[in-house]
Amino acid sequence: MRVVSGIKPTGNLHLGNYLGAILQWVGMQDDVEAAGGESMYFIADLHGLTEWIEPQAVRDNTFEIAAAMIASGIDPTRSILFNQARVPAHSELTWLLNNVARVGWLNRMTQFKDKAGKNREGASVGLYDYPVLMAADVLLYGATHVPVGEDQKQHLELARDIAAKFNLDYGIDLLIQPDPLISKAAPRIMSLRDASAKMSKSNPSDAARINMIDDDDTIAQKFRRAKTDPEALGDTFESLDARPEARNLVTIFAALAGRTPEDVMAEYAGHGFGTFKPALADLAVAKLGPIRDEMVRLMADRAAVDAELRKGAERAATLAAPLLRKVQETMGLLV
Repeated sequence: MRVVSGIKPTGNLHLGNYLGAILQWVGMQDDVEAAGGESMYFIADLHGLTEWIEPQAVRDNTFEIAAAMIASGIDPTRSILFNQARVPAHSELTWLLNNVARVGWLNRMTQFKDKAGKNREGASVGLYDYPVLMAADVLLYGATHVPVGEDQKQHLELARDIAAKFNLDYGIDLLIQPDPLISKAAPRIMSLRDASAKMSKSNPSDAARINMIDDDDTIAQKFRRAKTDPEALGDTFESLDARPEARNLVTIFAALAGRTPEDVMAEYAGHGFGTFKPALADLAVAKLGPIRDEMVRLMADRAAVDAELRKGAERAATLAAPLLRKVQETMGLLV
């Protein structure tokens, strides 16, 4: 069993990134290790170039995410942690797989349509082609399982299609078709100001999100000022279906506490948000404060973080080399 997953180096890493991805990986790291498998987590800096971003921002964001991952519990001695660009095999395999993937397949990718919007003709080729890079990211290492959210399942299906077509075209059983690993516990975290939208760094209001580098007072104030309704909490989580802001705060509480939403509802049934929000604020400060402090320490020691990423990249490159060479041989590129 080999689990491979990555995260783009976007700035303002927030609570949604932590609960929806990084915290899941920490738990997955333990489960995979217990099963005798291997976990690989990378910072997808090549994917970060599909839309214009300042070069220094790419560097800074990469270090911020690496620091957050280590501070949250991703252990570089137990999992392979690296940034994508340090392993050129990702780019090399992408070009080779571009000759296997079909234009029609990429035209069906809904995320390109969403991100390009009305500016389809002005979008970069990288934005259009990045699902093939995503396929290379996992096929390169013979990944057996890939943690994905519902919005990424289509891309994993593309990776499976590319692997199947390559094997069929060349009459070889080489590329493994990875299975999705969807954690039912992974919560969808919404904005603190409008629970109809995901928590996002792009929201112009900083009050809409909890940044992973927010100080304790800021975390507490944001939760206390989060949008809610005047009603008390009911007995069941289902009773919040028509109350998105309330549902979001209960979801966050449950995820931070490692409890089920139903358990949280049972404890706070009949209580209003004058009681619930301070409790949530205290919980968030207790959970996120130590991670932030360790992040800040690591971000101040870039040489140490760089050393971990370099060591991880060397391990990843060693694993990638045999597969890339075999693909090159199979396609007639090595004589």
